[in-house]
Amino acid sequence: MRCRPIALAALLLVAAHPAPAAGQRASSASRASSTRAATTYYPGPGDSWQSRTPAQVGMDSARLAEAVAFAIARESRAPRDLEEAHYRSFGREPHGTAIGPFARRGDPAGVVLRHGYIVAEWGDPARVDMSFSVTKSFLSTTVGLALDRGLIRDLNAPVVATMAPMLAFDGMSGGQTTAIAPFSTPHNQRITWDHLLRQTSDWEGTLWGKPEWADRPSGDPGSWRTRARRDPGSAYEYNDVRVNVLALAALNVWRRPLPEVLREYVMDPIGASSTWRWVGYDDSWVLMDGRAVQSVSGGGHWGGGMFISARDLARFGYLTLRRGQWREQRILSDAWIRLALTPTAAESTYGFMNWFLNTDRKLLPSAPVTAFYHLGNGTNVVYVDPELDLVVVARWIQSDALDGLVQRVRAAVGARRVGSM
Repeated sequence: MRCRPIALAALLLVAAHPAPAAGQRASSASRASSTRAATTYYPGPGDSWQSRTPAQVGMDSARLAEAVAFAIARESRAPRDLEEAHYRSFGREPHGTAIGPFARRGDPAGVVLRHGYIVAEWGDPARVDMSFSVTKSFLSTTVGLALDRGLIRDLNAPVVATMAPMLAFDGMSGGQTTAIAPFSTPHNQRITWDHLLRQTSDWEGTLWGKPEWADRPSGDPGSWRTRARRDPGSAYEYNDVRVNVLALAALNVWRRPLPEVLREYVMDPIGASSTWRWVGYDDSWVLMDGRAVQSVSGGGHWGGGMFISARDLARFGYLTLRRGQWREQRILSDAWIRLALTPTAAESTYGFMNWFLNTDRKLLPSAPVTAFYHLGNGTNVVYVDPELDLVVVARWIQSDALDGLVQRVRAAVGARRVGSM
């Protein structure tokens, strides 16, 4: 059942009972590591998530209240009807017709965690809303799960080597099928998993009725279909058609719907709610082992993507803060987290999708270079600050207000603006 919106007066939370031990000490060789694992707090499932007052976790309550008020006051200017917002922006591109679901969004909402405890919330943190390109971080996670389990053996291997013949399925026309081969051209045969994860593939083609050139097209229509391809890995281009190619490739490897994979191996183990949904497009269906399976989208560019609450986003952000560890369970390998946080050669502020790095400190000059964030249109952001053991989820905030929010939350911990004297 959804929570009612939280009043501003109740944003800073009252003290909760002391946290129980997060798990038994491991009988391993490293006593220090075992001690850390035993003392790190992890929330229980669902609403069994302990809160702390700002003072209990070393934060200033007045400054934290100022940060929350700042986020609420800087609500996105885009229409709350997200389909209308689409047709005011991406919907004006060539082939910009919506092919997935949209939903009207709620009020600005967010969560602040310190040491895993909830210290502030605003709006309705249980409300399920679109998350746009934050979805990409869930998509790349399913690739990481496949790598950790040996379903993908080498991220630098061509994706075509693991692609079976695929049939797109059109249930609207009596079950008509169409063969699709997304890696058949000489250029696409050279594309590796790493290229797709880092958005450096320059993949060519059309998927689900959307040609790759139609996403954020250049100002020269004459070059849309004719330009020379860049060598895979040599140039970064944020492109949602290519993101959806990765989703299709991951589906081919897993041979089961990616939302099932995410639920079993990530969302259920970290205690997420049952309210999140990950969807694709009306026409993004394939036949997989005798059944129709939807290939999900990596965002909400044409609709679809991850519909999720701020609370569940906070859980995922906390998992990435803890580098893939949840109590005694290793959800994602530390090796995968290191790769996700490794700057892309062609774009140093990007790791794996959609792990944005603060290497140049242009978007978030108030944050250290060690901070990272999962970012989507809206604006939806999951900010992760390992230095201060912080996670901040903010939904429907103006993009140019992100640094102001981060600056104020960090100031509540007593941290000076990075670079100040």
